[in-house]
Amino acid sequence: MVCSLLLSAQSIDMSYGNQQVGEIRTLSKDEIQALLNGEGMGAAKSAELNHYPGPRHVLDFASQLQLSEDQRSKTQKIYDTMHEEAVRLGKTILQKEDEVDQIFKEGKVDSDKLKPLVIEIGRLRGELRLVHLLAHLEMKRVLTQGQIDEYDKLRGYGVHEGPHHHESH
Repeated sequence: MVCSLLLSAQSIDMSYGNQQVGEIRTLSKDEIQALLNGEGMGAAKSAELNHYPGPRHVLDFASQLQLSEDQRSKTQKIYDTMHEEAVRLGKTILQKEDEVDQIFKEGKVDSDKLKPLVIEIGRLRGELRLVHLLAHLEMKRVLTQGQIDEYDKLRGYGVHEGPHHHESH
């Protein structure tokens, strides 16, 4: 048991060591880039897997989904609004993560400084997830059921059969 714990600790140390080269030592370069780019990072997976398409992917599949000009315009507006807010939140999260890293690095950490920062990061991450989920919710209202079914096929999901099948306009 002690031997396996030591091996686990060594693995953890090695993986964290690789992350220290980023701008914020507590996040990987991929996490930093995703937050800066306003990416969902799986935040809307529950929507995506339950037939609520994401605006970025809808735009990617615009031709295959045969979006009307009105649908394309609405989708672009949903995406732009979501993306702008996600980038803003991502930058704020990075700023707070950097503050956490700095107080530890400088040895100036105590519970009075740490607690509000961590709580704020959690709140911001929740807000970021909500931004992405709400965009998926809006997309469901823009597409027809046939387009949602086609989207699901294009994304590799099964077509939904059951009582929660929502008819869109």
